Amino acid sequence: MNRHFTNICSLLMIMLLAGSCKKYTEVEPVSQYSVEAAFANPANAFSALIGVYDELQGDNGYGIRISMYYPYDTDEGIVSGNIDNGRRGIGRYQLLLTNAELANPFRQLYRGVEKANLCIDQIPQMQLYKTGTPAEQALLKRYYAEALTLRAQFYLELIRNWGDVPAPMLPSFKQTNLFLPQTNRDSTYNLILKDLETAIGFLPWRTEAGPASERITKGAAKALRARIALFRGGFALRANGQMERPADFLQYYQIAKKECEEIMARRDQHTLNPNYETVWRNVTSFVYEPTGELMFEVGAGGGNSNSDSRMGNYDGPNLSNASRFGAGGGGIVMLPNFFYAFDSVDTRRDVTITHYQVTSATNIKSQRRLGELNTGKYRRDWRVPLLPGTVLNVGYNWVLIRFSDVLLMFAEAENEINNGPTPQAIAAYEEVRRRAYRGNTALIGATPTTKLGFFNAIVNERLLEFGHEGIRKYDLLRWNLLATKIAEARQQIQQIRDRTGAFARVPQFIYWRNNGEEIQYFAGTGAPANAQPFWRPTQIPSPLTGWTRTDWAQQLTTNQIDGRPLWQGVASFFTPGKNELFPYDQATIASYQGLLKQNPGY
Repeated sequence: MNRHFTNICSLLMIMLLAGSCKKYTEVEPVSQYSVEAAFANPANAFSALIGVYDELQGDNGYGIRISMYYPYDTDEGIVSGNIDNGRRGIGRYQLLLTNAELANPFRQLYRGVEKANLCIDQIPQMQLYKTGTPAEQALLKRYYAEALTLRAQFYLELIRNWGDVPAPMLPSFKQTNLFLPQTNRDSTYNLILKDLETAIGFLPWRTEAGPASERITKGAAKALRARIALFRGGFALRANGQMERPADFLQYYQIAKKECEEIMARRDQHTLNPNYETVWRNVTSFVYEPTGELMFEVGAGGGNSNSDSRMGNYDGPNLSNASRFGAGGGGIVMLPNFFYAFDSVDTRRDVTITHYQVTSATNIKSQRRLGELNTGKYRRDWRVPLLPGTVLNVGYNWVLIRFSDVLLMFAEAENEINNGPTPQAIAAYEEVRRRAYRGNTALIGATPTTKLGFFNAIVNERLLEFGHEGIRKYDLLRWNLLATKIAEARQQIQQIRDRTGAFARVPQFIYWRNNGEEIQYFAGTGAPANAQPFWRPTQIPSPLTGWTRTDWAQQLTTNQIDGRPLWQGVASFFTPGKNELFPYDQATIASYQGLLKQNPGY
């Protein structure tokens, strides 16, 4: 597809921590080029840079595992099915050291670090970097800055999943000792924050770089720097088994605020698309986002496990091979409490969550039960052009960061720094909500004006805005709220089942029928034809002819995960002080010959 990078081999492949290896790295050149030849001219340097981008992609990158296995289970969603020593073991937090879903992405992230290190080391040594024309120097400085930014992204993913990891900052051929010790994550964060400050000075803005959100630009680097700063200033599981926050955390909130402010001042570069659904329709139709809301995407293409993605095949609504859309979907279940976290007029709900399936050749939608809801942003049936059959790789880019994240990071930082929300923080927060309530903006509600109230509003708004974007789990970790929100989700699911408290009006059953391919609900006598029944006690049509009854709250009395009711199955093995981090897999521990300290509790 013309908006995707062509996947090309890098000039040097580094296989890190292989199970059969007795060294920290095993270097396996797959090219006849020397390092010097690889960086002999800008074209070759660009090829090496694309090799760095490549390590974001594929099944072991943001094509499926890092994007759709690692962020679950939370109060937002869970991986479907019963526990195994794979993705469900990750989701339920039964993290065995033999789980290959931990080992393979870990190694790919380090391949990305190694390739980035080569570019960072070699590009500034190129003759044209120092003596070329202004245009040549600017081009090579951009490549250098992109490599710095990509390395920061790889390290962010390694640190927030594994904690204090070895952090090589030079390519392997320049290392005197390949058994690098684990580096304190704060030191690594500080280094990559400084790298990003350098990179920002060399990167062009979006409109200067050309219409492609798959290449890093100044706005994307600034947004990533703000995100990393909030992690640096947030809570994290330390070697002592405690969730702790650094004493100087406000320093990093100041960095986040500064970067977000500077992006927000350039609305000619990045702003919100006025229609939330259009953002995701554009992603699934391969349309360039004209507002710049999509600040950085992981490019996917090629139809294979190394360079493409599985969004729309693994996730999204259940689709059968008999439909014109082709088979797929159902890998992630969005929880009932998440569905009911949305206001009924919040336009994000029916984009983020699908409550239908297509199982017939006539493409008629049928209603799913409350404990079977799926994700919606990368749904296969939105794809233009459609892909029939059982094609695994749908070609969707994974969106890493959006402008709405900038607005909410700014609001969060302002609130923390000023001990309460400023008018600017409230305006940024309400801008996100007004877009969500498009057509009903008078219903966004009153914004809290106390520090705690506004923080809680941000916690909730980020849940609603970024559903199924791989963000929720890591937000909860940096706030030290993961255990709390898992417990709240379990309690709320029980209340929904029993239709008590805030959920007293949730229906036990819903009635629906098809209007063409679409679903029409019975919401009560005299209700508008497009009304939904989800906040009304069970409404029974009379006569019943032509209507189908589906369990709604009733389904939660029987829904099981691993032999448990749904609310007990969510994150069922989560242990505070342990599962906030992944363990190092057994092969990695063995290859490090006892020099790598395992994470707490494993």
